[in-house]
Amino acid sequence: MKSLWNSFKIAFAMFSKIPVPQAEWTKENMKYMFCFFPFIGTVIGLVSLAAAWLAGYLGFNVTFLSVALTVLPMLITGGIHVDGLLDTADALSSWQERKRRLEILKDSNAGAFAVITAGVYFLCWFGSYSEICFDRQAMVVVAFGFMVSRCLSGLGVITLPKAREDGTVAEFSKKSEDIPVRNTLICYLIILAALMIWTEPVMGTAAFLAAAGVFVYYRHMAMKYFGGTTGDLSGWFLCLCELAMALVTAVLRVILV
Repeated sequence: MKSLWNSFKIAFAMFSKIPVPQAEWTKENMKYMFCFFPFIGTVIGLVSLAAAWLAGYLGFNVTFLSVALTVLPMLITGGIHVDGLLDTADALSSWQERKRRLEILKDSNAGAFAVITAGVYFLCWFGSYSEICFDRQAMVVVAFGFMVSRCLSGLGVITLPKAREDGTVAEFSKKSEDIPVRNTLICYLIILAALMIWTEPVMGTAAFLAAAGVFVYYRHMAMKYFGGTTGDLSGWFLCLCELAMALVTAVLRVILV
């Protein structure tokens, strides 16, 4: 039980800015960390739903709420996954050979393609929220999506080859109990898929399929261009997975209404 509690604390300490008690980062304490990774998505989803309800109650307009909802995940996570998105954008856009791409991932400087990607990414989120922020069912589907993306990201860390044996992802994978963690994340995904479809059958189904499609592409891209996954690639996937679910939900919300 103590190991589970420590894994919970380490997951939140690593992947969010939410204050938690400290725990020593040992193999014993980290082996179930990815079982709790999706619960950071739970926090993001609940805070987003609460913000949408409060904005509606107080009479805030769509633009203000859309900006707030776009920024909220960054405030909760500290932007750790967006950092991976931007690093990966620079690496992919370089069209260099594999070794050089991996070096670019580790470069802390932001290139032109990272800046462009950031602009497009946040504008797409803003546009998506402007269509769905006052639609309860659509917002619930997107809220579940923050958990789905983290389940799939965790599965990627556990199941995909590692591009660097000395990287953060490789280190986390070595300390993880792969089989129980993998099975737990799969169970989460089954439950989340059912909840999304129950919330709104068309939007829920489409959003979950979009997430699965992005995961398939992520696996292909990581293997083809990097020889496996890294922490930055995991962040790239998580960001695009969540955005894909939001965009699909927004488009279907317009079509269905």
